[in-house]
Order: sequence, then structure tokens, then C-alpha cells
Amino acid sequence: MFNIFSSEIRSQLPAIINSNQMNFKQMSSKQLIVILAPLFLVLLYACSSNDDPKPDDDSLEKKIGQMLIIGFRGMVIDEQDQIYDDIASGRVGGVLLYDLDVALGFTPRNIESPQQVINLNNQLAGLAKEYPLLISIDQEGGHVARLKEAYGFPATVSAESLGTTNNDETTHFYSRSIAQTLSGHGFNVNLAPVVDVNTNPDSPAIGAIERSFSDNPAIVTHHAGIFIDEHHNENVLTTLKHFPGHGSAADDSHYGVTDVTDTWDEIELIPYQNLIQQGKVDIVMTAHIYNANWDADYPATMSKNVITGILRNQLGFDGVVISDDMNMGAITEYYGLEEAIFRSLDAGVDILLFANNMVYDELIAIKVRDIILDLIKDGTITEARIQESYDRIMVLKGKLSK
Repeated sequence: MFNIFSSEIRSQLPAIINSNQMNFKQMSSKQLIVILAPLFLVLLYACSSNDDPKPDDDSLEKKIGQMLIIGFRGMVIDEQDQIYDDIASGRVGGVLLYDLDVALGFTPRNIESPQQVINLNNQLAGLAKEYPLLISIDQEGGHVARLKEAYGFPATVSAESLGTTNNDETTHFYSRSIAQTLSGHGFNVNLAPVVDVNTNPDSPAIGAIERSFSDNPAIVTHHAGIFIDEHHNENVLTTLKHFPGHGSAADDSHYGVTDVTDTWDEIELIPYQNLIQQGKVDIVMTAHIYNANWDADYPATMSKNVITGILRNQLGFDGVVISDDMNMGAITEYYGLEEAIFRSLDAGVDILLFANNMVYDELIAIKVRDIILDLIKDGTITEARIQESYDRIMVLKGKLSK
């Protein structure tokens, strides 16, 4: 305890105490006050000394940083790269790797070979000083697999293939392979499994590219549960997506508004409900889909009725909620950056994901931080709201050290 005092103050303590070798039980209240007052003043001085940290502004900025996962460019990074500074300064709490850069015409981005990925992820993780860095990837299997055979990684199969085969050993095998590939190459978060129910097999973002296990929510639940268990065995966190269900959508929210008002079905909540009740869920990703029956004004990511009302209150989920990519057309085509950030945080989203792939802005972390700080400054968002998300994220990151 005395280590927090300056050497000058510490030297005064023995004199104060030794000069009063008396039986405290025999003293009056006035005598105790006279004797203990100097010690109290010394303690007060020590606690207000310049040795104490001043967490107010820096702490708030770091808490905001934990609420950001961003994408970046490069097979390797150095001190000149913005992402290097973003991680080292605590401006972001996680990163997302891609094999291809959409904004540059599907050119190589972060993934070239197994050893290159190991080296890159080790470097990224080493830059994070105070909290573990969430190093994430979309490795669902099948069409959505950033670690491809062509780069030297193990083969994967789609969720639809696993659901159709409906064999536990097969699902365990491929799920284990994905989980071991991720853990062995420095990833600690998989933005999978997809638990969208395949109510529309022609849905361009889900059914048409075999991302759903089944049109039967029980089969979705079962195989997603196996997928999660195998990842947890390898200390890799998983993400259920896309809440509250993208399987019926006739459009792709990557490119614009996706309205499921007339197609969404209550059965699409069943996998979430089951897996939450089973205690398997680390993270839930929101969908940028619109349903007038949920919210007449905003898509799910920006809707308090959906995130707080359905997911938190109705289904009882108190873990981390992450947005789908905030660069997607369903958001950028209709909302400014400030409104999208405010509405998402107000709805209950904990982590804002900027994949930085469809469009690229290397300063996005700074811009988002400044917007959130301004929202706090004018009272639109409270510090308590930031603390709420920060606490959930710290619990999540705590799982990585177990």
C-alpha cells in the first residue's frame, strides 16, 4: 500500500506513528482526532499525488476503441501503416482479415500463404498492449472461406452440405478442421456460423450460395452447436449471424435495402433462442434487413426494438452484439456515418464492424472515435452506454485467457 506514496511522505509515517505509542482504546475521541489527523493528511496528499493515473479522457477513448473492429490492407504491416498505430494506441479492439480487396477490383489483400498469415497475426497480436486483440475472419466453409485451398489451407465444405448430409461425425470433422486452422494461424474469432434458416433457397446472400444449414431450425441449431463446440475446444470465439434472420431475403444487403416484411417467419428466431439457452453464444451479428413489423423506421442493426427488444429482452442475450459491416450499401446508401453510428449504439450494438473492403478509409477508426466522443459531449450518447458495451467486451475477451 505504501508504494503509492512518495519517498518524502513515506519517511514521515514512522515518526507520526511512533510519536504516539499509546493505547488507542483508552483515548477519547478528541485525542484520537488529534493523533490521527496528521496521518490522514499524509494519506490524502498521497492519494492526490501526481503518481496516480488520470484515466478520464484516455480511458474513455480506449473503451470506445474496444468497440471497433476494422479491416485493413497489407500482407505485412510496419510502423508507417495506420493500422499499426490504431492497434498500438488502443484505437481499435479488433481487426478483420480478407483474402481479396473488393474496392481494388478483387486484388490480394491480407492472405497469401499459411506462414504469411501466421507472421501477420503474430505481429498484430503483439501490438495490442492492454487487451487481447480480436483477430477475426469469415471462415464459414464453402463459398465463404477466406483461407482457401488455393493459398495452402485445408479444404472446407458449405453449411448446406453439412446440413444435407446431417451426420454428426461429418460436421465435427469439418468444424474441427476450420477451428484448428484458425487457432493454428493466430485467429481468435470466427464470424460464423450462419444460423439463418433457409426459408428462401434462392436468397442471393444466403440460400443461393449454400450458407444455411437447413430450412429446418432444429437442424440449423444442432449443426451450428457442433460448429461452436469445436471452435471452443480450440479457444476460438464464434458469431451467430445474421440476427434476426436473413434467410428469407430476396435481396442482398451488401448492395442496398433488404426488406423482409412480407417474408420473414418467427421460426428464424429458433436457432438463436436454442443456442442462447444452451449457453453456447459468444457474439451475435446483426443483419442490415428491414421489417416494418419490427421497426417502421430503421433496419435491424439500427433498431432498438430488434436489438434491445427482441434479442436482449425477449431472448435473454446479454453477450456481445456486433454489427454487420457498416460499409454495406444497406447502411451507406441511406444513412450518414454519424446517424448510423448513433442509431446502432442506441439500439444496443456493442461492436461496430467496418470491414473497410467495399470502400476503403484508413482513417475510419479515428473518424468513428471522434463521432462517438462528440455524441457523448452533446449528451446524445452517455458514458454509461459506452461502459455497458465495454464491460461486455471485457467479459468476452476474458474467455480467450481461459
